[in-house]
Amino acid sequence: MSEGIHRSHPAIVKRLKRAQGHLAAVLSMFEAHRPCVDLAQQLHAVESAISSAKRELIHDHIEHCLTDTAEAGGNSLAELKQLAKYL
Repeated sequence: MSEGIHRSHPAIVKRLKRAQGHLAAVLSMFEAHRPCVDLAQQLHAVESAISSAKRELIHDHIEHCLTDTAEAGGNSLAELKQLAKYL
């Protein structure tokens, strides 16, 4: 696996594109003056989808890249500390 490319990336990109489409629909809901409860519910769904994609990316990175870095004698702890601020 080359640097920066993970097996999980295509699935994450697909999830984010779905969230992007959903967000565009939410913007249309705002323009249509939909009830705030509906807007909040849909925004929560978009936020959840993005958080899930981020979590999957970070977990995949920890599982594969940090393990490889540690096995190669690199400083995986420093990188883990960097990642932790995004969890």
